[in-house]
Amino acid sequence: MILVLLGAPGAGKGTLAEYLKDVLKVPVISTGNLLRDAIAQGTELGTAAKQYMDKGQLVPDELIVGITLQKLSSDDCSSGAILDGFPRTVAQAEALDAHLKVDMALSIEVPDEQIVSRMAGRRTCPKCQSTYHVVNNPPKQEGVCDNCGTELETRRDDATEVVRKRLSVYHSQTEPVKQYYAQQGKLVSMDGVGSVAETEHRGLQALEAWL
Repeated sequence: MILVLLGAPGAGKGTLAEYLKDVLKVPVISTGNLLRDAIAQGTELGTAAKQYMDKGQLVPDELIVGITLQKLSSDDCSSGAILDGFPRTVAQAEALDAHLKVDMALSIEVPDEQIVSRMAGRRTCPKCQSTYHVVNNPPKQEGVCDNCGTELETRRDDATEVVRKRLSVYHSQTEPVKQYYAQQGKLVSMDGVGSVAETEHRGLQALEAWL
């Protein structure tokens, strides 16, 4: 099964994806993590993508489509995948459709001001890319990743001014993807406001109803 998770930056796509992967028994493909790995490795793609990410702008389609499709063709995605952060434009959605079938698109709906508040408290592990929130999803030990023990950090693109820019870009360029999947009869929307447990429960209900 190919499940696309849609939602604004900070809506909770990554957290829900990690929960649903155990239900569907498929891996999560996060384009954000793929790009950050490329940046850390200093690849040509990573260097080009960093210029856009640092400004809160979307990485151009030709950069993101290639790296995502390459990952989807790997053996660990033979039974499907959960796509977190892709497609972000209609052009990307069309490129994805040209190579494989998307079964469902799940959109997590959260108001902008709630997003800004969330991102201010988000912490990320620079090593394994696990994400936490100082209030809603704190690590067991303050400032330390539960999974690998690395010191957590605040990402540059979680800064308030960058978050507002990212939201503006999301509304203008990514929200049309919802309509794209709605026209195919594949879009399901869910409320993303509340605790992690509440969001996970709603996500599971939406998935079970679809299946």
